[in-house]
Amino acid sequence: MSRIRVLCVDDSALMRQILTEMINSQPDMEVIATAPDPLIARDLIKQLNPDVLTLDVEMPKMDGLDFLSRIMRLRPMPVVMVSTLTEKGSDITLKALELGAVDFITKPQVGIRDRMLSYTDLLADKIRIAAKARISKKIETTAPPSLFKYQSTSLVSSVIAIGASTGGTEAIRIVLERMPTGVPPIVITQHMPAGFTYSFAERLNKICTIRVKEAEDGDVLEKGLALIAPGDKHLEIRKVGAGFQAFLNDGPNVNRHKPSVDVLFNSVAQHAGKNAVGVLLTGMGADGAKGLLQMKNKGAWTIAQNEQSCVVFGMPREAIVLNAASDVLDLKDITKQILTKVGSY
Repeated sequence: MSRIRVLCVDDSALMRQILTEMINSQPDMEVIATAPDPLIARDLIKQLNPDVLTLDVEMPKMDGLDFLSRIMRLRPMPVVMVSTLTEKGSDITLKALELGAVDFITKPQVGIRDRMLSYTDLLADKIRIAAKARISKKIETTAPPSLFKYQSTSLVSSVIAIGASTGGTEAIRIVLERMPTGVPPIVITQHMPAGFTYSFAERLNKICTIRVKEAEDGDVLEKGLALIAPGDKHLEIRKVGAGFQAFLNDGPNVNRHKPSVDVLFNSVAQHAGKNAVGVLLTGMGADGAKGLLQMKNKGAWTIAQNEQSCVVFGMPREAIVLNAASDVLDLKDITKQILTKVGSY
């Protein structure tokens, strides 16, 4: 079995050394070269044709986003961004995901052995996922929200629940960007670290017709509002009076994740039952598959993204295997089907 060939691009010599040691400690991958800036990296890509690129988000000589944009236009390849855990770093990272990066990882905290071992495992997992990812051009929305003639009732009687992982930031954008005002409340779990989900929600809020925000404990679910689980808390809903409220749960990881899609979907199954639509989008692993089945068993309409439009066909595939999906749809068709099931379209 051939090993995954990785090119690491980072202006820090120490970081290049750390990443090289981590990657080379894995039996199924190797660093074939490193580069201190995008200009050198460009030549190495041409010479060595790596399988995966790790790329620092803030680079000298050429803006990292400009470099990524050129890569995706001229030589599309799997890219894992290495990001600083700052507001600026999270904004750049989210833009990189829009441009086509498969995933990102925050820079390691050097010197703490247990954390370094855990980081090595996480980095290796992301490189393995990236090596198998479907790299495609950015999908634009096909119709502005004004063309969707959605008729909503006066009461919040339905809930839309969405789960995603690798590739999910763009998939969620495509689903939400086409949602009209008045749509039933939307609750979302996207696998993402703390500090990034706030920036993700703010970014979506600027481009969507509906309102998007990071969920807070006790938020009331309202029409035209999408809540995104914070990166370090599980998001659940509960029936309160005639409507629903969001609650945050600081419990242990579920399916290795916090937030977990299964936690969200199970709460929607319990409290919304048949008055819900569940959507499982692109991502590695199985988180959300059993929860989607719970929703379906309670009468909800459930949707899994199809393989052709997924960056990683893991979570949706597991749901399909469990017969948890009422529909298996291309990403571009999911918003219309959601609206068909929760109102009139």
